[in-house]
Amino acid sequence: MMGPMHVMARLLGRLALAALILAAAGAAAHADRRVALVLANGAYVNAPPLVNAVRDGEAIRDVLTGLDFEVIAGFDLTKAETQAMIADYATSVRGADVALFFYAGHGMQAGGANYLVPVDAALEDDISLDFETVAVDFVLRQMSRDTGVRLVFLDACRDNPLAAAFAERSALPAQSGLAEIRVEGAGTDTLIAFATSPDAVAFDGAGANSPFSAALVDHLAAANTPLTTVMTRVTGDVYRATGGAQRPWINASLTGEIVLNPADAADRVAAALPGANPPGADTPPAGETRAAATDPAASVPGLAGSGPVFFDAPVLFGDPTIDGMSLSQLIEGKPLYSPVEGLPREYWDAQCSSCHQWTRDRLCVQGRTYQTAGENVLRLEHPYGARFKVALGEWARNECR
Repeated sequence: MMGPMHVMARLLGRLALAALILAAAGAAAHADRRVALVLANGAYVNAPPLVNAVRDGEAIRDVLTGLDFEVIAGFDLTKAETQAMIADYATSVRGADVALFFYAGHGMQAGGANYLVPVDAALEDDISLDFETVAVDFVLRQMSRDTGVRLVFLDACRDNPLAAAFAERSALPAQSGLAEIRVEGAGTDTLIAFATSPDAVAFDGAGANSPFSAALVDHLAAANTPLTTVMTRVTGDVYRATGGAQRPWINASLTGEIVLNPADAADRVAAALPGANPPGADTPPAGETRAAATDPAASVPGLAGSGPVFFDAPVLFGDPTIDGMSLSQLIEGKPLYSPVEGLPREYWDAQCSSCHQWTRDRLCVQGRTYQTAGENVLRLEHPYGARFKVALGEWARNECR
C-alpha cells in the first residue's frame, strides 16, 4: 500500500506532466494571448531609402505569426498612418499575456529620448520632432497597460541623414543612434533589445535582411529555448556577421523564463507518454487503460458523482487516487521529481500552477476545450485520467464557478 507522501508525489509528478501536455495541444488550446505590433519603414521621402527595412518587418511578422501572435503590421507608414496603427494596437494588446513591438527603419535620439521616423518626416526644426516623429516611450506606454510580459525589438539605429540635418538646425542634441532605455520605466517582465549598443549605428545589411533582423528570424522561434538564450545567440550572430562592428544591446527585467516556442519540449513529453509513468505508478485507474485511448469503440468514462463541478469543492472523479480533491487543490503544489526521465529540471521544478502559467482563468480556457471536445480527444491518456478532462469540461459548463 502506498503511503500519503508516496501518493502525493505521484499526483504532483502527474500534474507537472499534465501541464506540459496541455502546452502541446496546439494553438487552439494555448492559454496565453500574444499580440504584436510590427512596423517597418524603408521608402523615405526626404532621405535615401532603406533597402532591407520592410523585408525585415515582413520576415519578423511571419515568424511571430508562426508563434501564435496576433500580429498588427504596417510598412512604409506616414506619421498619421503610424499613429492609427499604434491606436489599433493599444486597443488589441490590452489584457495580453505577451505584448511585443518590433520596429525596423530610421530612428534617432534627441534630448536623451528616442524617436521612430515615419517615411514622410522632414525634420527641419525643433517643432518637427513632435509633429513628424513618434516617441518610443509613447509606444511603450500603449503596450504596458494590463499586459503580462513586454518584449521590444528596435532595429532602428541605421545611419540617419535626417538626424544629422536635424542636429544642425536644432538646439537639442541629436544623433542617429538610439539612447539606452531603462526597463525600470517600462515595468517588470520587460525585455528591450536594440540592434546595436547605445549611441552606435547599426547596419542595414548587404543581404536580404539586416544583421539584427536576420539573427532574430533565425533564433526567435527556437524550440524549447529561453528568450535570454535566444538573445545571446542573436548577439553572437550579429557580432560575427559584422566583424565585431555591431553588438546588440539588451536591457531586461524578467521575473521568470520566457519560452516563445515550447513545442519541442511538449513533443518530447508526448512522445514519451506511451512508456513513461512516474516512479511508483501502478496500473491506470479503472476505465483508463491504453486500449481506451486507442480503441475507437471505447467510451469516455463518466464521473462517479452527480451534480455540477465547482473549482473549490471536492470532486468524486471515480478514481481513488484523486477522489475527494478539488480542482483548485490539483493545480497547486510542487513536483518532487521529474515526471519524465531526462526532462530538463527547469520544466518541472516549479509550482504546478506555474508550469504552464496555470491560473483559474487559464484552466477555464482548457475546460472549455474539453467541454466541446469529441470522444477521440477525451479518450486520450492524461496523467489524471480521462475523468479529469471530463471534470474540467463539466466545470466549464458550470461557467467555471
